[in-house]
Amino acid sequence: MSLPSPDTLINRELGILAFQKRVLAQAEDAGMPLLERLKFLCIVSSNMDEFFEVRVAGLQEQIRAHSPQHSPDGMTPRQQYRAVSDTAHALVARQYELLNDEVIPALAEYGIHFLRRTHWTDAQAAWIRDYFHRELMPVLTPVGLDPSHPFPRVLNKSLNFAVELSGRDAFGRNSGAAVVQAPRALPRVIRMPEAIAGVEYGFVFLSSILHAHVGELFAGMTVAGCYQFRVTRNSDLFVDDEENKNLRETLAGELPQRHFGAAVRLEVADNCSESMANFLLEQFELDRDALYQVHGPVNLVRLMQVPDWVDRPDLKFSPFVPALPARLAHKEDIFDQIRKGDILLHHPFESFQPVIDFIEQAAADPNVVAIRQTVYRTGTDSQLMQALIRAAQSGKEVTVVVELLARFDEDTNINWAQRLEQVGAHVVYGVVGHKTHAKLALVIRREDGALKRYAHLGTGNYHARTARLYTDFGLLTCNEELTQDVGQLFTQITGLGKAGKMKRLWQSPFTLHGEIVAAIEREADNARTGKPAAIVAKMNALLEPNVIAALYAASQAGVKIDLVVRGVCALKPGIPGLSDNIRVRSIVGRFLEHTRIFYFRNTGGEELVYLSSADWMDRNFFRRIETCFPVLNPKLRKRVIAEGLKPYLRDNAQAWEMQADGGFRRKTSRRAQPYCAQAELLALYARQK
Repeated sequence: MSLPSPDTLINRELGILAFQKRVLAQAEDAGMPLLERLKFLCIVSSNMDEFFEVRVAGLQEQIRAHSPQHSPDGMTPRQQYRAVSDTAHALVARQYELLNDEVIPALAEYGIHFLRRTHWTDAQAAWIRDYFHRELMPVLTPVGLDPSHPFPRVLNKSLNFAVELSGRDAFGRNSGAAVVQAPRALPRVIRMPEAIAGVEYGFVFLSSILHAHVGELFAGMTVAGCYQFRVTRNSDLFVDDEENKNLRETLAGELPQRHFGAAVRLEVADNCSESMANFLLEQFELDRDALYQVHGPVNLVRLMQVPDWVDRPDLKFSPFVPALPARLAHKEDIFDQIRKGDILLHHPFESFQPVIDFIEQAAADPNVVAIRQTVYRTGTDSQLMQALIRAAQSGKEVTVVVELLARFDEDTNINWAQRLEQVGAHVVYGVVGHKTHAKLALVIRREDGALKRYAHLGTGNYHARTARLYTDFGLLTCNEELTQDVGQLFTQITGLGKAGKMKRLWQSPFTLHGEIVAAIEREADNARTGKPAAIVAKMNALLEPNVIAALYAASQAGVKIDLVVRGVCALKPGIPGLSDNIRVRSIVGRFLEHTRIFYFRNTGGEELVYLSSADWMDRNFFRRIETCFPVLNPKLRKRVIAEGLKPYLRDNAQAWEMQADGGFRRKTSRRAQPYCAQAELLALYARQK
């Protein structure tokens, strides 16, 4: 099978930015609760931070190395960087336009004010002056720039102020410039007492307070200008597989350097003087394309706290209580219930608590002899990790595969690994060169003189907080073939030896890619011979060229293909003669769509439904340990189709249809009633608080 030609593929970096535009559209939506619109603005900033720290940083490295490599769509690194820069600048400009022209004025109508420096009353100015002297001045360290004080090291994404000065100090110095770094412990938004603010919720930006009083840090000198700035740095960690002897120790040594990687982006206030902007670019060795001048705080992520401080339920999504499966609603013995049949959990509409109960009951059960679990992202206060620690302390065999290279969760995972080792758990860090991304837990229990396996397999992380924010499926089962495969996979990761053939699981990096391509090709064969043929797949990203080639060939054979891809999709739908039968849509709503579901209409004579931890990307197929597991129970299989696929194909409220040129168009219908998949599932399962 030949790979797709460059003109039939979408650029990955531009596809990621297209997804950020769809997230930003949530903040543009006047029908969205107002404080949630603010949150979506913050989410875009957080996503863009990571995009620059990883994706743009990679492009810049390729440019510096004069890499001849072209992207699958045929662009050089420099061409990609230019296209990314143009798109990102436009996106950021729209983001701040929304903040200043729509969201902040609308919040003010509800008594939620961001008090601007130019509008402070005398009482407000006095309170702020006292706050500055009491809370800020003692911890600020101004650095004048001269031969004895070179430009300071600036941490990744930290808030800083460039100050232009005139006059001479006590030592007769006049460098003309200084830098003030705001410690990370300081809040970026401060709530003013209601009596002083004159409104119920009055907030002041830290930057406004420092601007007002920065002159007091430079006694006797004149402040000609004060400009907030923030630099984003390359945050990809480099670990040499050949030189590495102890991954945890190596990584612990590397993590502090993340704050000082090569600069990638410079954000400055839009009133920053041209001379100061050029000076900062020179200090960070950045070109003009890397400069982002913004009208407002340089780090909108810090505004994410504001909705939590504001008690206005009418301006937020309605809270809900996730459902519990009827079989688990009364704290029954979870192992008894699993023996009666597989249990399917659909988060966040159904609670994550049964997964916690599964491990906690195993930890306390004297009949359980061993627990094994993978950990990719889990949180700093994880009940699951605490339960594994108790299990190890009670003498059970506990094995935990901790992925230390889970980006931006390395510190948390190192800490859990250390705590687990201290109580005697077996902690392994996966396989060198392959991230362990599979979501698996295995409990081995002695019953009637024999050992019986129970397993949880999921599409999402073992993270209770994100389980309320992300859509995912999980399966609790004691099916002998599935649990045997899970046990074999753990042995494969922790030990040494050839990969054995598994009965039910498809696994990366060995069989998953081949099985997916083969399943697509079988649907194409069915279509050619007049049999029923259809593919429906839901995932976060679709990039792998061989899978795309197989989908194009299946479309040409007449297979109807529906793809629900939340993020970047390199495949182009609707191209005559190539992808006429392929439809691609993206759902962006209250919850982050995270499920990976693969449906094949008539592969092998029956409908197949698989759930997976893996997207259809090169890294997931070839550089990660992933699993893809079948839903064997017919009733549960129908339920996955009814809840995980059909509502998303019907959605006309939060769906975006991908066009043949790679652009996305909001799906709306004047005739049909609005239908929102996430809202329907909430109504089906969750109870309103």
